Amino acid sequence: MLHLFCAAVTLSIGAAIVLAAPVPGGTWPTSQGRVSFAAVYVVESGQVFDGGMKTYDRSDITCLEQTESNVSTAVFEVKPGATLKNAIIGKNQMEGVHCEMSDCTIENVWWEDVCEDALSIKGGNASSVSRVIGGGARYADDKVIQHNGVVVDGFFAQDFGKLYRSCGNCKSNPAQRFLVMSNIYADLNVIQTKRSGKNTSIVMMNGNFGDHAVLPGVRVLL
Repeated sequence: MLHLFCAAVTLSIGAAIVLAAPVPGGTWPTSQGRVSFAAVYVVESGQVFDGGMKTYDRSDITCLEQTESNVSTAVFEVKPGATLKNAIIGKNQMEGVHCEMSDCTIENVWWEDVCEDALSIKGGNASSVSRVIGGGARYADDKVIQHNGVVVDGFFAQDFGKLYRSCGNCKSNPAQRFLVMSNIYADLNVIQTKRSGKNTSIVMMNGNFGDHAVLPGVRVLL
């Protein structure tokens, strides 16, 4: 069963954003090498980390599937105002990429085998906006993107449980969350995950908190 929940997004997030990424074609990039970190790599505010399309993972961590963890088991922590681009996140990690204080940019980043979450966006305030431009993720038993205010454009998701999940009750996040998700290619076929059939959610939000989303250009492959 496919769950798709959407509503009108407020102008505070949508008016100043130009979305230009094309709908993905359903192919995956070729890795240009491998780099393993012994601890989470921090991309500081104002910095741009260009991964050169290499695969990045952790030398000290293996995936424990849906075991809850924190930023210490991620590959990258991206600070507010920082950008992570042109990188493939490998299998040996738990939490993928974290934006602990929101307002980050994730551009052309690919998760080859999602563990607990691919991308977690936390903190920030009611006007915070993080951007996910291009890239993709696959083999997520549960969540791909969990957050606050986020823009996702030109993203490919394959074999996943939830593409986007607003944080259910994160004390550090504003209660109301906003989402713009455009030019998305979502392949619901079960390839590797342990999901039962096609019980999949494109977007899960909290109506009781007044969450809002707009989803132009979402292509779903059943």
